[in-house]
Amino acid sequence: MSMDTTRHSTADVGKAPGSYLPASLNPNGYQSLTDVLAAAVSKYADLPAFTSVGRTLTYRELNEKSDQFAAYLQHETDLIPGDRIAIQLPNVIQYPVVLFGAMKAGLIVVNTNPLYTPKELEHQFNDSGVKALVVFANMAHNVEKILAKTSIKHVIITEIADFHSPLKRLLVNSVVKYVKKMVPAYHLPHALALNDVLAKGKDKQVDKVACQPEQIAVLQYTGGTTGVAKGAMLTHANLIANLNQLSSRLSSIIEPKAELYIAPLPLYHIYAFLIHGLTLVEKGAHSVLIPNPRDLPGFIKELKKWPFTGFVGLNTLFVGLCNKTDFRALDFSHLKLTCSGGMPLTHAAADEWQKVTGCKVVEGYGLTETSPVVSFNPIGKERIGTIGVPVAETDIKIQGQNGEALPQGEAGMLCVRGPQVMKGYWNREEATRDVMTEDGFLITGDIAVQHPDGYLQIVDRAKDMIIVSGFNVYPTEVEDCLSSHPSILESAAIGVPDDKTGEAVKAFVVLRANVDSLDEKALRAYCKENLAAYKVPKFVEVRKELPKTNVGKVLRRALREEKQA
Repeated sequence: MSMDTTRHSTADVGKAPGSYLPASLNPNGYQSLTDVLAAAVSKYADLPAFTSVGRTLTYRELNEKSDQFAAYLQHETDLIPGDRIAIQLPNVIQYPVVLFGAMKAGLIVVNTNPLYTPKELEHQFNDSGVKALVVFANMAHNVEKILAKTSIKHVIITEIADFHSPLKRLLVNSVVKYVKKMVPAYHLPHALALNDVLAKGKDKQVDKVACQPEQIAVLQYTGGTTGVAKGAMLTHANLIANLNQLSSRLSSIIEPKAELYIAPLPLYHIYAFLIHGLTLVEKGAHSVLIPNPRDLPGFIKELKKWPFTGFVGLNTLFVGLCNKTDFRALDFSHLKLTCSGGMPLTHAAADEWQKVTGCKVVEGYGLTETSPVVSFNPIGKERIGTIGVPVAETDIKIQGQNGEALPQGEAGMLCVRGPQVMKGYWNREEATRDVMTEDGFLITGDIAVQHPDGYLQIVDRAKDMIIVSGFNVYPTEVEDCLSSHPSILESAAIGVPDDKTGEAVKAFVVLRANVDSLDEKALRAYCKENLAAYKVPKFVEVRKELPKTNVGKVLRRALREEKQA
């Protein structure tokens, strides 16, 4: 297998990020992501594509239903190519239908975390200028709170079992809503049901939309290396290039038409989006979607049903599963590949997974801004503790504090150039300039070392970002919320080790002069009103003062060093 660490051609150096697609990374001549599905349907029409909650969609059904959705958007709404549509769904089979349907209609997809609070939704929807939204019924109550403050004109709601037979659909949806009480009441009188939308589009033709590779396919929101959520503009070229970069690295172990992969990571996250939504689709693989992987007993019960050949996860999930007796008793005889990403993989977790399953964990590295894969361990030549070698057509530079290129073996800022690097941040030219060097490299914000054999190792996380179960948490956002509490004068947030989530948020707070004590439970409840659950501090420590620089800036580094001492 090739272990190239630089791009094969220099012809594209200097072109605008997101605009070029080397022929070496587009052997099938795709112009857009809908071409990926069309090619898959032509080869794998009657094979299973996606399964969730006991219902399987074949590639043919996926194509037909996405056609119906596209036709509805084109003929029953005022949406036009280039408009943005938000998809706020967990891992259910409705997601790929809506995804490909929206793209067939020429819309730009805005992937939206179902766990977002109303405040977070409002920011993302307004920043991206979303005009349509497909939302899971369980989260619709949050949409109700902010809809009037957005430009959204079309709301489409789906329930968990909507693609089942009528009787099973009624039974499952009713149990979820009335017995388990998992669907809070909401009032969205102008919203439509997804099944009704598909019925309206069933007898209409899809008008083919001309699409060029350099056009935006997805706005994928990220904080980058700051706390302000920004939309990374990922083009069709970016994602097609990255699909082929990853596919090439995995070609020796993924057999077309023969793979069954477990998908516990959310498709709205770029890691799972690329693997399950694109790379495995092109190979005719079957992805079993897990709507709620936090329910480990339910997750393991689902795993018992499948002779899975692949598993895509992250460190905390590997640890949680391996600690369950029922998981250790599963049949892993078909498992060939376990992929890890989203957060650092520990040696302990990798060793335990291999001991339990007999399968090595192969680690890669990426960013939202790189679609996401930058590097991946070569199959058969894996080195735990590294993120492997760069994928094809990718330049890597380890940069010093003054922007100079450092020699191999020295730690510095990891910078990346390649066709998978985003076009930029949506409506944020200055923020884009801040992360791009003059010669076209993306500054990742991570500190790395490149070894003489090309393998990369992340040695530190830039600045103060905290990663909780693979999700980025930015201290400034947490501190902003804490400091708005009437009892708190100032605050600081850091990440501390956590067995379940990798890291957890710990807050240090200074109380106002007239406040004697703090109700930590009430403070967490306050935070939950403005922050997603994984961002809420797990630990709170009251201090008389916080360590600061001579100009008054709080030293988070000093707090972290205290914890390590």
